[in-house]
Amino acid sequence: MSSAASADVIGTLYRDHHGWLQAWLRRKLGCSHQAADLAQDTFLRLITARRQEAFHTPRAYLRTVAHGLMVDHFRRRELEQAYLDALAAMPEALAPSPEERLAIFETLFHIDSLLDALPDTTRRVFLLSQLDGLTYAAIGEQLGLSLRTVKRHMHAGFAQCLAALL
Repeated sequence: MSSAASADVIGTLYRDHHGWLQAWLRRKLGCSHQAADLAQDTFLRLITARRQEAFHTPRAYLRTVAHGLMVDHFRRRELEQAYLDALAAMPEALAPSPEERLAIFETLFHIDSLLDALPDTTRRVFLLSQLDGLTYAAIGEQLGLSLRTVKRHMHAGFAQCLAALL
């Protein structure tokens, strides 16, 4: 499909479904401003993805993309609130500047997304090692995994982290 034809198809999808999508998001979120932002983000994803199912089943595709964006939105808000709670507990003299807060928050969100992309067992193994400081043997015992399996999951976790840095 040529870029002009693709733009026409996307324009038609936007005209035909934007109002419906924004109303659906508004019902889910309870906020028309957030609904408008997420509807726009959904169509941006559509423009960049150029997936054929978007043209065959547009509402199902748009709902799926919008739902994923909504989950990310709630997750980000939850992470931000946890960070703000931790900041509130800090002595004011140690509190980071607004610029540092933003950088830290963006890093936390990136780490959260990276960990979320790991399979469940790999994420659990990785967090038990890196956050709880458990040895591989202790992780294996706790999760009922062999030492070799724990090492394989740790390797996958570190590989994901390394890939994110590159």
